Amino acid sequence: MIKLIGILIIIVGFIFRVDTLLTVLVAGILTGLISGMDIMSILDTMGKAFVDNRSMSLFVLTLPAIGLAEKHGLKEQAARLIGSIRAATAGRVMSIYLVLRTIIAGLGLRLGGHPQFIRPLIAPMAEGAIKAKYGVDELPEDLYEDVMGLAASSENYGNFYGQNIFIAASGLLLIQGVFKEAGISVDLMVMSRYAIPVGIMAVIYGVIQYYFFDKKIEKRMEGVKGNAAKPSKS
Repeated sequence: MIKLIGILIIIVGFIFRVDTLLTVLVAGILTGLISGMDIMSILDTMGKAFVDNRSMSLFVLTLPAIGLAEKHGLKEQAARLIGSIRAATAGRVMSIYLVLRTIIAGLGLRLGGHPQFIRPLIAPMAEGAIKAKYGVDELPEDLYEDVMGLAASSENYGNFYGQNIFIAASGLLLIQGVFKEAGISVDLMVMSRYAIPVGIMAVIYGVIQYYFFDKKIEKRMEGVKGNAAKPSKS
């Protein structure tokens, strides 16, 4: 039981908001020492795990570029661009991104993500479309949070349901591997074909959701404008 102390260390570290990397390293080293491993074996195991999974951390390389772009006004320029398009609405921005994200994921390409596209581009563009359409400088806080959440959902829908359309997707390979271990033969092509209608339904669901969100915004902003137009009582 004491060998599970690493889990306890991670939980305590997260509760007290200790540096995540430090918490995980301490948990790993202590778990290894308690299990009878010497320090060199522990370091060798950690290094091998990092090398084997190094592709998982490649997205970190994009963060400095995104940070610099944001510092020099990427979000503002994205909002200004979408604000100049009269037909643009928050729901349409999200719907277009959802469709593109699903197609791109279905082709097996890695494009997009919350730090690369949603935060610096899609969310500001959706917010800018609302500001331009209704002539406001700032959105109500609850509406702003809804915009941020739904903008993130367009990435989640497109990536999650689109990636399994690609025949060599990691999700399909994992499923095939699990079934193979159980002695069941599964065809990747068949799984990919079944993922296509699921991906299409996800896009339809998202587009409908964003359409009704536009209607909700319309009612909400009319209320905001109505309250602003009322003369104040002296």
